[in-house]
Amino acid sequence: MGIGEQIAYHLAKAGAQIVITARRGHVLEKVVQKCLDLGAQKALFIPADMSVVADPDRVVTFAVDQLGGLDYLVLNHIGPSPFAMWDGDVEHVRWLMQVNFISFVQMTQKALPFLEQSKGSLMAVSSMLGKVCSPLALPYTATKFAINGFFGSLRHELAMKKSNVSISVCTLGLIDTESAMEKIKPYSDMPGHPASEAAWSIIQAGAKRQAESHYPSYTYYAGLFIDFVPSLRDYMIQNLYHYEP
Repeated sequence: MGIGEQIAYHLAKAGAQIVITARRGHVLEKVVQKCLDLGAQKALFIPADMSVVADPDRVVTFAVDQLGGLDYLVLNHIGPSPFAMWDGDVEHVRWLMQVNFISFVQMTQKALPFLEQSKGSLMAVSSMLGKVCSPLALPYTATKFAINGFFGSLRHELAMKKSNVSISVCTLGLIDTESAMEKIKPYSDMPGHPASEAAWSIIQAGAKRQAESHYPSYTYYAGLFIDFVPSLRDYMIQNLYHYEP
C-alpha cells in the first residue's frame, strides 16, 4: 500500500471527513469504501491527473464544495520516474516538475484561503533526496529540492504575515512501498521502512503544527551530516549503490 492510502486509513480511524485523489477511479473507490468501514464520517474521491494543469484546482474545489471547508491538506502525490542514470530527457523533467511540484503549488494557492479560515495545516511530503544530491534519481531529486525550497520559504512568509496556517515539510527516507522497493532493487540492498508509520508521522506533523518532520529518524541526522565533510559525503553516496557502467 502507498503512503497516501495509509494516511487515508489513519484519518478514517479517527473519524475524519476525507477527500482523496489519484488517477485511477476504480482504485480510489475501494480505498473510500475501506475508509468508511474504518469509521470515516465521510469519504469521497475524485479522479485527477496532476500533469493536467486544470486538475489540481479542480480537486481542491471539489473538496471544499463537498466538505464545506478544509482543515488539512496533505500533498503527497508523485509521478513515475525511472531509477537510473539520467538519459538527457528534458521533457520528462518538465513533466515530473508539473506533477511532483507545480501541482503542489497550485493546490496550495487554491486551498490557503480555506485553511486560513479553519486555522488549518498543510503537509508537503518531501524526501531525503530533497536534502541530499543523489545519483540515479535526478528528475525526482530536483522536484523534492523544489518542494523544500518553496514550502520552507512559504512557511516564513506566512509567519511574517501572522497567518493562521501551519506548513509542515515532511522528510521521508526509503519507504517500503511496492514501487519504491522495485525501483531500487537492482542497485541497493537497503531495507524500506513501513508506509503505515511514515503516514502516521505525516499526520502527527500536521496535527502538532511542526515546521518539519523526519521519518525515520536517520533522515534528520543525515541532513545535519551532509555539509560537514563533503568529500566523505560524496564518497558514501557514490558507493551506496551497485552500479556498473
